Amino acid sequence: MIKKKKILLVEDEKMLVDMYEYKFSEAGFDVSLASNVKQGLEIARKEKPDLIILDIILPKNNGVYFLKKLRMDKSISSILVVILSNYDDPIVKKQVKKLGVEDYLLKTDFTPLMLTKKIESYLFN
Repeated sequence: MIKKKKILLVEDEKMLVDMYEYKFSEAGFDVSLASNVKQGLEIARKEKPDLIILDIILPKNNGVYFLKKLRMDKSISSILVVILSNYDDPIVKKQVKKLGVEDYLLKTDFTPLMLTKKIESYLFN
């Protein structure tokens, strides 16, 4: 039996969370959800997902802070991370690239189906 790939979605916008959770589950992924940095790091440590989809703008701490914490923790530092945000800032893009993100995607450029296909390409190619 093939093990399902696990995705952790760190996003605080409820409508997007519901939409992406449905689409990723439908595509056969095991989906975990976090709405803030603290929760996201806890779930990452506990579940060791294959890939994290991370928003930059989050309550309290942002996605850059999450990435720094993730990369400092040896038990989860190698997890693939894809940024999915509407925050289109070249400085932030440079910061997260240095922290080893797989990609920086703008929410407005992707339909849920397109995003699912993109995620599949990271996990299966």
